Amino acid sequence: MIDVQRLRVLRAVAEHGSFNRAAGALRLTPSAVSQQIAALERGLGAQVVDRSTRGVTLTQAGRIMVGAAETVAAELAHARQQVDRLGTGRTRLTVATFTSGGRLLLPAALARLTAEHPRTVIHIREGEPEDTLPLVRQGAVDLALAYRFDGPLPGGPGAGSGLEWTPLVEDPLYVVLPREHRLAGRGDLDLSELAGEPWVLGCLRTEAYLRRYAGIAGFDPEVRGTTTDYFFARSLVAAGMGVSLIPSVALDPEVPGLVAVPVAAPGPVRHIGAATRGGGRPHVTALVRALREEAARLQGVSAK
Repeated sequence: MIDVQRLRVLRAVAEHGSFNRAAGALRLTPSAVSQQIAALERGLGAQVVDRSTRGVTLTQAGRIMVGAAETVAAELAHARQQVDRLGTGRTRLTVATFTSGGRLLLPAALARLTAEHPRTVIHIREGEPEDTLPLVRQGAVDLALAYRFDGPLPGGPGAGSGLEWTPLVEDPLYVVLPREHRLAGRGDLDLSELAGEPWVLGCLRTEAYLRRYAGIAGFDPEVRGTTTDYFFARSLVAAGMGVSLIPSVALDPEVPGLVAVPVAAPGPVRHIGAATRGGGRPHVTALVRALREEAARLQGVSAK
């Protein structure tokens, strides 16, 4: 029989890439983590990690077992929710979200959900997709409102494994400039026109995206600041620190003295959606439906 605790340790090793970091996350000693992995390998008769001075990587057997570990964790979390419901008559729903998307979509969607299912207890966790998507796979979170740029779900290799992605909103990025800037009156801008400008940005992921698009445009951007808050980034633009690249949903509330100019096509776009596990739990399905309805309403309002 495979020990569930050993699967939990393997999952942590896979997530953190080393025994030491996994030990810190699990509040164990590195020796205890190593012993748990060794015991798992003896029980399986197969090596689950390759060890080196640079850390550990999963073997094919290890990847199979991590998938099984995530399934087991999700099933146990679901079972716990069902038991809790037996005792209280309430259904617990945990929702993770990044800040700007949550502010845009969640309040109205949650109001719809609680009107339909008034005995639902909702818990909200804030975080970036690379942190919240693994929690969905593990069953610790029922739904994550997340975003991706071009390509797969954010969060590293295999981040989409075991997840269902429901597209909600396309969120184009705008160049934010001081109102007196020489390009502020333009209808749109090519990023190459900003090659000599300093930049201040609202998140590390936007910086990576800017660097990719700037590379296509033929320049290396000078990034003078990266914050974790788009409003703060815009405040720095207003203070004369540079220009910024801001998703459209993060342009409110307005900062005086600034203008937002679209990036000329094909410009960078953030794709906002809901990530869930399969299985069709009724309350999760109802929340996804409410999010889609709110996204459709917002798109209808913007089209008018």
